[in-house]
Amino acid sequence: MPEKDILWYRRAQINLSWPTAGRMWVVSLCAGLAIFQSSLSDSFASLFIALSTVLAAVLTEFLFYFRTEKAGMIRDGSSVASALVLVLLLPNNLHPLYAVMGGVFAMAVVKHSFGGLGSNWMNPAIGGWLFIRCSWPEIFNKSLEMSPWAIVSAGIRQGLVDPGGSPLEILRLGGGYFSSPVGSLEWTVQSFLNSRVFSLFNLELPEGYVEFFNSSGMGIIADRGVFALLLGTIIITASQVSRSWVPAVYLGVYGLLIRLFGALPFGGMLGNGDIFFGFFSGGTIVAAFLLLADPVTGPKSNWGALVTAAGAGGLTFIFRYYGLEGYGAFFAIALINALVPLIRDIESRRFYGKGRNV
Repeated sequence: MPEKDILWYRRAQINLSWPTAGRMWVVSLCAGLAIFQSSLSDSFASLFIALSTVLAAVLTEFLFYFRTEKAGMIRDGSSVASALVLVLLLPNNLHPLYAVMGGVFAMAVVKHSFGGLGSNWMNPAIGGWLFIRCSWPEIFNKSLEMSPWAIVSAGIRQGLVDPGGSPLEILRLGGGYFSSPVGSLEWTVQSFLNSRVFSLFNLELPEGYVEFFNSSGMGIIADRGVFALLLGTIIITASQVSRSWVPAVYLGVYGLLIRLFGALPFGGMLGNGDIFFGFFSGGTIVAAFLLLADPVTGPKSNWGALVTAAGAGGLTFIFRYYGLEGYGAFFAIALINALVPLIRDIESRRFYGKGRNV
C-alpha cells in the first residue's frame, strides 16, 4: 500500500525517564516509609495490614498470570505498589480482612478486568478504597470516629465555631485533640521552631501543628505517617517518575481555595483559611503525589493533565470543606479518573490522530 494511502493514527504517549518497574518500586518505597512511621505508634498494626494486603494483591495477580506468557510481568511491582498505596488510604485500626478484600478487588476488578496494567481507567488503590468505604461504611467510619476530621465535622454540626477560622481550635473545643504537655517531644519541637526559626519573622507556630507529623491517634495511615510520606515525595520528585508539576497544580488550586474560603465553614473570615491543616490531613499528600500523578490513569497530554489537576483541586476543596467529607480528596480523584477516558478520546482526535485520503 502506498504511504500516502495509509491512515495515520498515533495514541497519546508520555515519555518518562523510568521504566514501569522502576516507577512502581519507587512508589512502593515512598508508601512503605509512611506505613512504617504509622506502625511505630500502633504496635505495628499498620505494618500487619500492609503485609496482608500486599500478599493478597500479589497472589491475585499471580492467579491471573498463571500459565500465561505474561507470568513474568508480576515482577514489575505494580501489584505491590497498588496494595501499599491502598493501605495508605485505610484507617490504621481497620481489621486486615477488609484490607485484604480491598486488595483483591483492586487487582481482580479494577485492574485485570480491564486488561491489566495500562488498560485500567481507574487507579486500583482508589478502586479498592471505594470498595471498602462503600461496602462497609459503618465499620469504616467507626474506625475513624476519633480522627481529627471526624472531630472537626462533629463539632461543626454541634455549632462549634472559631472566630479565627482555625480547624485546630475546633479540634480542641470538640475533643481536646492536640494538647502537648510541657516537656513532651511535640512541645520541645514547637518551642525550638518558635524561638529559633519563626521568631526571626515575628511569627509563632500555634500549638497542634507539630502533631500532624507524629500523630498517634486514629486516622488513615497516610495522615499518621505524613512526615515519612513527605520524605517519600521528595524521592519521587527527584526521581522524576511522574510529571512533578501535576501535584504542584493540584496543591496550588486547592491551597488557593482554602486560603480564600477555607475559614468560612469554621466561623472565620474570607481570606483567612488554614492551608497547613488542609495539606497535612485528609490524605492530601498521597492524593497529589501518588494518585493524581499516576501516568497510567491520567491524561497523556500536558493540557489534559493540567485540566484534571486543577479540577481535582477544586473538587477536593468542595467535598472536604462544604461536603464535610474528610477524605474528599479520594472521591475527587475517583471522579477525575472516571472522566479521563473522555479526555483521552479528545486528546487522540484533536492532537494525536490525523487521517488523510489522497
